[in-house]
Amino acid sequence: MSANDVVLAITGASGSAYALRLAQVLLAAGKHLHLVVSGAARQVMARELEAEFPGNGAAAAEWLAMIELTLAGPIGSAWGFRPLAASNAAFPQGSVRAYGTSDYSAGIASGSFLTSGMVICPCSMGTLSAIATGASTNLIQRAADVHLKERRPLVLVPRETPLSLIQLENMTRLSHAGATIMPSMPGFYHQPMQIADLVDFVVARILDHLHVEHTLMERWGAENESFTKGVRNQ
Repeated sequence: MSANDVVLAITGASGSAYALRLAQVLLAAGKHLHLVVSGAARQVMARELEAEFPGNGAAAAEWLAMIELTLAGPIGSAWGFRPLAASNAAFPQGSVRAYGTSDYSAGIASGSFLTSGMVICPCSMGTLSAIATGASTNLIQRAADVHLKERRPLVLVPRETPLSLIQLENMTRLSHAGATIMPSMPGFYHQPMQIADLVDFVVARILDHLHVEHTLMERWGAENESFTKGVRNQ
């Protein structure tokens, strides 16, 4: 398994900021990012962050610049996104390769192409349904199917409310098949002050399931652990 190759698919559910922040952290951690962006995801991105994804044939530098500039732009700044912690500076900058949704010649369409996992963030209910039924009608669905059959991590980040019985059953079916269902539902025990804090909470949980180190948020119980260590050292 290639520990540095990660697949990130972005579909048309709300939550473009989750995808950009996740991509930023993965790249800062030196990961080779294989991106697939649906047409609907491009529409949502323009509406939510007033930005555009580069074309599938764009150079990696263009993708890197778009991610950084969008999170540092007017909306990203208003939401409170901050530069990544200095600890990530020890890692080499990762790389990006983007594919069209109909590009079945892409390596990620085959189980012989090794990755450390795949995330669909955000994951539309249409995409979730197609994966649950094994449709494989585009590269996103096919890559997800590959990760299921190869028993590799597959994290789905749906954003929908309320949930219908059909949607819940699709999630249950995928969970039984080995996928991790991780709705974009942030916690509040870290006392978020800005929208970016809520985004980082969800991104941090995704990174945990990919076994990628990060410093996006303080973990539950961390303050108690620090207190206990301080008492022992007195």
